[in-house]
Amino acid sequence: MCGILAVLGVGDVSLAKRSRIIELSRRLRHRGPDWSGIHSFEDCYLAHQRLAIVDPTSGDQPLYNEDKTVVVTVNGEIYNHEELKAKLKHHKFQTGSDCEVIAHLYEEYGEEFVDMLDGMFSFVLLDTRDKSFIAARDAIGICPLYMGWGLDGSVWFSSEMKALSDDCERFISFPPGHLYSSKTGGLRRWYNPPWFSESIPSAPYDPLLIRESFEKAVIKRLMTDVPFGVLLSGGLDSSLVASVVSRHLAETKVARQWGNKLHTFCIGLKGSPDLKAAKEVADYLGTVHHELHFTVQEGIDALEEVIYHIETYDVTTIRASTPMFLMSRKIKSLGVKMVLSGEGSDEIFGGYLYFHKAPNKKELHEETCRKIKALHLYDCLRANKATSAWGLEARVPFLDKNFINVAMDLDPECKMIRRDLGRIEKWVLRNAFDDEKKPYLPKHILYRQKEQFSDGVGYSWIDGLKDHANAHVSDSMMTNASFVYPENTPTTKEAYYYRTVFEKFYPKNAARLTVPGGPSVACSTAKAVEWDAAWSKLLDPSGRAALGVHDAAYEEEKAPASVDPVLENAFHPPAHGESTLVKSAVPAAAV
Repeated sequence: MCGILAVLGVGDVSLAKRSRIIELSRRLRHRGPDWSGIHSFEDCYLAHQRLAIVDPTSGDQPLYNEDKTVVVTVNGEIYNHEELKAKLKHHKFQTGSDCEVIAHLYEEYGEEFVDMLDGMFSFVLLDTRDKSFIAARDAIGICPLYMGWGLDGSVWFSSEMKALSDDCERFISFPPGHLYSSKTGGLRRWYNPPWFSESIPSAPYDPLLIRESFEKAVIKRLMTDVPFGVLLSGGLDSSLVASVVSRHLAETKVARQWGNKLHTFCIGLKGSPDLKAAKEVADYLGTVHHELHFTVQEGIDALEEVIYHIETYDVTTIRASTPMFLMSRKIKSLGVKMVLSGEGSDEIFGGYLYFHKAPNKKELHEETCRKIKALHLYDCLRANKATSAWGLEARVPFLDKNFINVAMDLDPECKMIRRDLGRIEKWVLRNAFDDEKKPYLPKHILYRQKEQFSDGVGYSWIDGLKDHANAHVSDSMMTNASFVYPENTPTTKEAYYYRTVFEKFYPKNAARLTVPGGPSVACSTAKAVEWDAAWSKLLDPSGRAALGVHDAAYEEEKAPASVDPVLENAFHPPAHGESTLVKSAVPAAAV
């Protein structure tokens, strides 16, 4: 990941202003420690902090067209850049960077080229011929982008809030799948897939299509000129990513550069569920596995730094970001600059445990649509910023545009959790990779119960966070919470504690409005809380709050007797005529 900062139409073009923009750009250097660049044209500035993944020797930014009249600063990866270059044969490319294609596509197609890009990106492009500019963000919001406005009439764009929050009167999280054009002065959505309308699809389930689409999504993300690895928690999603990479690594360019032995990484408290499951998967796949440990106290000590980097006070995001933040530092110290991760699968396939209570396929599908649309505020934000804090890039194959289209075109009936048919959460994905002749994963890993990352690293992690917050937030502070924090009022001491830390770094009202709110159970949207009356009594983002579903559900809040006995315990489908029920000693991970 790189860091971009663009300031356009400033009222002051002095050297002091240029120095200020360079100073603000340095706040993003953790994202791109390899090189810094800035281009200024009259009252416009485009700055860049580079993390060199593709073409490390010549791909420094900003990037240009042939005569340097078009300037672009980009954070991201364009996986189909070679295919796009083939359509631009009369253009002369100056570097081997995958992102340079953006400048030439603009020359060729104008503002309407963005949908041609297959990748993750946020960019700002300046056309010096008429001083117009555009900014765009990828379909799902994998790469972060913020937009702000200065009192002098300037427009700002930045990869992270910290580079513009002090100098902008107002700023927002730039919406995913959108483009801003200075010519029209507004935002418009360039990403318009069929599922976005939330109408119910009807395509029949084709397990081979699911498998092939996902394998293509993984393989295209092996585009790198630097060492890489896979974040492996031992849950279904990250294990499938690791399995597919293992199968295809030998045939890739990166294997010729860095060898065909895959490195995998996992973090957890000693004895945690993820560590055990990840080691088993790594042994099965034959990877070079790195098992990393942290203590509850080490995690607590890192909280302020984590909140500064991820720029949110959302409870579940902070819980999961902290171990990811600690793991990323150790991964970078080993010389690895890029990792593949498993975010997005639960949103696409209804993998969170609360989906056990989806009343029908219509509500399930609508909830998956809502979850995907909000990913940029939660898991995408976490995966990007927790890794970028240490100059590490995370790629997420489940959020491939084509794969999402294939998966979201399925009749959602096949995503419904049906014990009578032997279907647990994400059955359509599990079944697609259930290959008896050449297994991708051991059967009990393939059908391991869903576990959120913040749970899987060790249940005492969340319990320790709650104890820490209880020691720092008094009952009287909670009584007055609605007066101190009228927007998104914290309802627990843990949420209150995180809010106080966030406000220390980002005190403006615009900052707090970039964070979503509302009730949630086991990572649900507020709408899905209505699926079970019992959940309203235990609003917690942990998967253990899914009463009557999770194997290790909170002991003090047992599901009432009226809970459907079908959902009283988590289950796994039979394999070879026998039950494969896996107890909480080996729960599933989020990624």
